[in-house]
Amino acid sequence: MNCRSSALAGLAALLVLPLAARAANPFSLQQIAPGEFVHLGQPLPLDAAGHDDIANIGFILGRRCVAVIDTGGSVRTGRALRAAIAERTSLPVCYVINTHVHVDHLLGNAAFAADHPQFIAHAQLNEALARSREFFLRTYAADLDPPASPAQLIGAQRGVPLDGELRIDLGERTLVLHAWPRAHTDCDLSVYDPASGTLWTGDLLFVRRTPVVDDSVRGWLKVIQALAGQPVRRFIPGHGEPGIDLAAALATERGYLQMLVDQVGTAIAHGRPLQQALKDFPPNDRDRWLLWDETNPHNVARVYQELEWE
Repeated sequence: MNCRSSALAGLAALLVLPLAARAANPFSLQQIAPGEFVHLGQPLPLDAAGHDDIANIGFILGRRCVAVIDTGGSVRTGRALRAAIAERTSLPVCYVINTHVHVDHLLGNAAFAADHPQFIAHAQLNEALARSREFFLRTYAADLDPPASPAQLIGAQRGVPLDGELRIDLGERTLVLHAWPRAHTDCDLSVYDPASGTLWTGDLLFVRRTPVVDDSVRGWLKVIQALAGQPVRRFIPGHGEPGIDLAAALATERGYLQMLVDQVGTAIAHGRPLQQALKDFPPNDRDRWLLWDETNPHNVARVYQELEWE
């Protein structure tokens, strides 16, 4: 799995879906802007029932066609998204965009194969998928159609070059895709819709859910700095509630990641082994993050591995 922000109140109300409504309809959608829809994933660990529906996924309508942004963690979740699109438009799905290689964002791709869209991602996603293919098939077979097969793990037909941009036209609506350097993974992609001022960050931004470091914490901190300067009206994180203050959300995430660097760096400087670093890690932020116990130990180990070679 190594893959490298009176008017404001109204907008805030639009961006928050009542919990009761979510419980009544697990695959509910929010229209966060004209023609722009998001389904919010559940705050569950990857080994829990419902783990295939934990990522924020959605779609954007143009005059000509539809772009899907991530497809969920199973073919059934992808089909639920495809059905939701069909309920709202008869336009074809011309693009499926994956923000990175993790299963909760990508395993639903096969549900869109019959649409014959162009699958687009970071230029390094296919290499990352190739490294993880056997693990995905072995561990997440139940999230694919039986029998689970490599053909269902659909990667990118078109890659966005590292640190480069690609513009795609949906018909009077152009999306800007940016491929970032190493951060959460080594193949993170963001999607910006200038028409609505909405930035889909993928897992470069976690809200409330503990961020997962799977590639480079130092790289991620640099990407956060770049993202924070973008003048967007609203953002859709990879996990957690959408919002309107991107800089504030990123600052919260940055604080956690910087704490990892500081604490782990201190442990290494004092010659403490990983197990001691895990034991000594302060629980200061534990109550502000979901799934801390499941995620923070992984992060400490990953950051220790990165920093000990500096």
